[in-house]
Amino acid sequence: MLDIGGRDVRVSSPDRVVFPDAGLTKLDLVEYYLAVAEGALRGAGGRPMVLKRFVKGIDQEAFFQKRVPENHPDFIDTATLQYARGTSAEEAVIRDAAGLAWVVNLGCLDLNPHPVRAEDLDHPDELRIDLDPMPGVDWLQIVDVALVVREVLDDHGLVGWPKTSGSRGLHILVRIAPQWDFRDLRLAAETLAREVENRAPGLASARWWKEERGESVFVDFNQNAKDRTVASAYSIRPLPDARVSAPLGWDEVGTRRPEEFTVRTVPARFAELGDPHAGIDSAVGTLDGLLALAKELGPAEKPPRDADGSGRRVSTMPLIEIARTKAKPEALDALETWKSANAGIAGMLHPADVLIDGMRGSSSLWYRVRVNLQHVPEADRPAQGPLLADYDPWAGKVWPGRGE
Repeated sequence: MLDIGGRDVRVSSPDRVVFPDAGLTKLDLVEYYLAVAEGALRGAGGRPMVLKRFVKGIDQEAFFQKRVPENHPDFIDTATLQYARGTSAEEAVIRDAAGLAWVVNLGCLDLNPHPVRAEDLDHPDELRIDLDPMPGVDWLQIVDVALVVREVLDDHGLVGWPKTSGSRGLHILVRIAPQWDFRDLRLAAETLAREVENRAPGLASARWWKEERGESVFVDFNQNAKDRTVASAYSIRPLPDARVSAPLGWDEVGTRRPEEFTVRTVPARFAELGDPHAGIDSAVGTLDGLLALAKELGPAEKPPRDADGSGRRVSTMPLIEIARTKAKPEALDALETWKSANAGIAGMLHPADVLIDGMRGSSSLWYRVRVNLQHVPEADRPAQGPLLADYDPWAGKVWPGRGE
């Protein structure tokens, strides 16, 4: 039982090892968040959040819990969000260090808040830019694209605050006045992505369909859709080295690397330098410039649709699907099985031709494996065959009002 700011917070199984390679226990993770609480709350405090719980360890898939547990303590606020599908959920809102410790005790590693404050759920106050590198892309290319993003933001009266994603990419956060709805937010983000691609063709891509991006950095504008959340600043990520999503100064973007920032190293950095994002709430901007640019650019190109009336998108690339699996290791195994059976074809593929997508199911991720045959001579391209694994994440689900 910990006394955190006068609040009692129970940490169950404090000695349970969560990161075996780094030798970090559950209590170590709580103490990490307490050490960086000011910065972590600047990113996640006062916002409804999805609880991403790793109850079986970092080597197993997390499950996403939208609804706050019924027995939550009185220092955890709540807010009821209405989702695009017509459903709703009363989500947790943390406001202090005790709240951080409470979510960690539930098995949460990273914090996944919505870009709205609990007091105004319809008007986001944060635009989120996720620079997601395709396979084969190195960190320096991500840095180059980040600098172009900064240039576009500057040209439209906005201030960007960079942070490592805690994986391979980079996030850039932008505070905005809560005057626009999610439709305008996503349009502004998509417009920014298109402008970055225009200024850095080949380096950056605004193409939503993964197989069309090549070896580029995808400027992921869809992270600004209403139901999306992103790991916030100081979040611990489920990688063996206990890497952290670390705020950076712009002068650090080109010189630091994501692997430098871990649960072991970030508290000392925070104690010495403070939070590089300390001024973010004083740099509130407007979407007017990006929305005006959206009108100049016109509507984004839409993909062709199937002529059978289904409305399904038709890919412009020669894709075959290999497998659908419940967990990523199974997806990787299926890919290796396919490569072994098609060694000659596999040798022609470029890194970005192998597409392993984490797809959101009802409460957890599932994985789809596809191969883009664009670099394989047409006469040598294998036809679509039976899937090596065919997991159905919706099997047995019953939807209210729709039957089985």
